[in-house]
Amino acid sequence: MEQQEELPLPTFRLFSNPTPQPYTPTLHPNPTLQPYTPTLHPNPTYTPTLHPNPNPTPTLHSNPTPQPYTPTLHPNPTPQPYTPTLHPNPTPQPYTPTRAVYYIRFRWTDGCCFTMVEEEEGSLPVLTSGCLGLVGLEFQCRDNGGPHRRRAVECCTDQDYCNTDLHPTLPPLTTPDYVDSSIHPIALFISVTVCCIVLVLIIVFCYFRYKRQESRPRYSIGLEQDETYIPPGESLKDLIEQSQSSGSGSGLPLLVQRTIAKQIQMVKQIGKGRYGEVWMGRWRGERVAVKVFFTTEEASWFRETEIYQTVLMRHENILGFIAADIKGTGSWTQLYLITDYHESGSLYDYLKSTTLDIKAMLRLAYSSVSGLCHLHTEIFGTQGKPAIAHRDLKSKNILVKKNGACCIADLGLAVKFISDTNEVDIPPNTRVGTKRYMPPEVLDESLNRNHFQSYIMADMYSFGLILWEIARRCVSGGIVEEYQLPYHDLVSSDPSYEDMREVVCIKRQRPSFANRWNSDECLRQMGKLMTECWAHNPASRLTALRVKKTLAKMSETQDIKL
Repeated sequence: MEQQEELPLPTFRLFSNPTPQPYTPTLHPNPTLQPYTPTLHPNPTYTPTLHPNPNPTPTLHSNPTPQPYTPTLHPNPTPQPYTPTLHPNPTPQPYTPTRAVYYIRFRWTDGCCFTMVEEEEGSLPVLTSGCLGLVGLEFQCRDNGGPHRRRAVECCTDQDYCNTDLHPTLPPLTTPDYVDSSIHPIALFISVTVCCIVLVLIIVFCYFRYKRQESRPRYSIGLEQDETYIPPGESLKDLIEQSQSSGSGSGLPLLVQRTIAKQIQMVKQIGKGRYGEVWMGRWRGERVAVKVFFTTEEASWFRETEIYQTVLMRHENILGFIAADIKGTGSWTQLYLITDYHESGSLYDYLKSTTLDIKAMLRLAYSSVSGLCHLHTEIFGTQGKPAIAHRDLKSKNILVKKNGACCIADLGLAVKFISDTNEVDIPPNTRVGTKRYMPPEVLDESLNRNHFQSYIMADMYSFGLILWEIARRCVSGGIVEEYQLPYHDLVSSDPSYEDMREVVCIKRQRPSFANRWNSDECLRQMGKLMTECWAHNPASRLTALRVKKTLAKMSETQDIKL
């Protein structure tokens, strides 16, 4: 068939017939004759017109032997006008074709019929009907086109020309996601920015965590860690000297401390106070002092261990620190602080049982102020030492060695001065000093807590009272006073804040001197020293260094080698 202005009648072609017989061509089966309108090539202003021919006459092929021939339509007993059948349309409506589609319907017995609608990108849909062979049948009936061609195919095999009832529908258009080319740089910028922020936060977190761990004593590790090996024959003195020469100067390594703490054997209790108990113990035959803190005094144990492990803290007139450890079994916990053992005990115990000569008095006083001076002095350098104030200086917190020298102990209330930031590092401790030794600025609450020098001067007031205790036990002219605590004649054995405030701040009374002190030059100078130390005005008090130099000069005058 060819496309023309008007659609001609169908022309039938007879195939060759070796034996000429009457031949009746068979038209497309149409049980119910209906008008047929072919689909023309799309033309907005064109309406297809059927070729008017009420009596179609078929054109026969050549007949070698001309015979009278009358063609017969199939099946049409009574010849009637023939109208071709339109594609089924349940609701006849005006129709404007989008593209002309020509197809011939075949009868196919070994395949299937199909109807296909296809639309290439940028063009109009095309409708095609036909028959398919068996080869590739399954794949062809499932063909859906490609990314640039939409296609819908429907196949059927139930009867001849069954594709008349097939109405394939094109799949919906899939609009490709629009990707703005400017999004990629923006996304890259945002990703890099977020990564940088996260990295900075991680670095800051790690830095503060490191600083927090550094600010804590090195003993704060798990209790389950293994011990370290200490070779037999190594003494505590050897271990400490090795740590001072090769270590950081802040004490023994942590595992060494833990090993010593685990290997110590408790021998006997030698003291008890508000913070805990003091025991004498043994480690490889050497005697050590073990301070066992109550669990309620953990802050004091923590602070004292921290101060003892300060770089360059070790001094002959500061109690020698050995180790610190936490022992526990889950139901109870013990806080250990292990130090050198001094059998003479505290200065308080020593003075109660021992009288002194001038040399012993000067030695006790000079060694005590030497330790205090080391505490108060800041050492600069890459491994410097901060200035430290004791805050609880008294005769019970000073120990006496075998050689008659003193060393300062009990640093649980000590404060440090951070010169880099000009700040005072005050421990978070509810414990306070001893009321009897408190200076007037502490009793009347006029102490400037943000000024480190205020704590230094408070220590000097307390040290003046200690000098008074020492001087009272010095024999002069065969006379010596009984040992007494400062203000023993003015307040009770356990004075209150109000009692001490009235005596020290309001009445401004101080411990009295015996008359014999005026007849002994050394005791008279000692009296002058302690008077300048416990002055009411903190700014008028002597410093530890000044007292140390004065005592050294007094020793030279007395021809005493300290």
